[in-house]
Amino acid sequence: MRIVVTGGGGFLGSHLVERLRARGEDPFVARRADYDLTRWDDAERLFRDARPELVFHLAAEVGGIGANRANPGRYWYANLMMGAHVLELSRINGVDKVVTAGTVCAYPKFTAVPFSEDELWNGYPEETNAPYGVAKKSILVGAQSYRAQYGTDAIFLLPANLYGPRDNFDLETSHVIPALIRKMVASSDEVVLWGDGSPTREFLYVDDCAEGLVLAADRYDGPDPVNLGTSEEISIRDLAGLIAELTGFEGEIVWDTSMPNGQPRRRLDVSRAKELFGFEARTTLREGLARTIEWYRASLPVAT
Repeated sequence: MRIVVTGGGGFLGSHLVERLRARGEDPFVARRADYDLTRWDDAERLFRDARPELVFHLAAEVGGIGANRANPGRYWYANLMMGAHVLELSRINGVDKVVTAGTVCAYPKFTAVPFSEDELWNGYPEETNAPYGVAKKSILVGAQSYRAQYGTDAIFLLPANLYGPRDNFDLETSHVIPALIRKMVASSDEVVLWGDGSPTREFLYVDDCAEGLVLAADRYDGPDPVNLGTSEEISIRDLAGLIAELTGFEGEIVWDTSMPNGQPRRRLDVSRAKELFGFEARTTLREGLARTIEWYRASLPVAT
């Protein structure tokens, strides 16, 4: 099968490509350097070059709270246009199936816990990441609309916050886990963290997410969005303590309460994924964090 992975050179995409290759596939890896999917001409050229039968649409412009606050317009535009172009070109080219990765940021700011897919439209997302979340949610509407009008087999998945080896550790744009790891590995004295540590998050190890994408591609053909996660939540304060333990950080953790907390709680109802395509996350948070820290330390330049 001719498979395209948009964002295939990125964090989640690279892990999905590895998984596909391990089972004998040879996916076409669409990198931003070669195809800027916010541009119609580039997106059209990708479909002409790859002639896909199956598309995994993972390309996204995304970051942590700071990056979302700095780039609300760009994140809305880029993610909306990439998704729209992929859907329309999949229709034009008769692609058999499109698997799109959405985001937990699409959920309303105050959602009953655990987050059920049926609650997706019952409120506005948390303000700091709303433009990104709304753009992704619009792609769900597009996928459902293309299915209804054109018969396009487009499915939409909602992963929890991802982490793992090859994550983005740039402090300007990273999410919370790589930022904490980098700060605690680099410092023995003090780290300053945003908010008060009270919000909770659910984290999904990147290899588990890649497995979920493949299972959904193989086994799921419905219009309804599906959560991918662990259904386990941890406060940012407790997460910081766990990463401090695993990195050996013994300094002081300072909470800057002048900075935003983000969404108060996140925990997904993951029963639909298990029922529809047999997905269950395998990696515990402690195990996944240990692997991520090991990878990060191995990636640092060797002192001379």
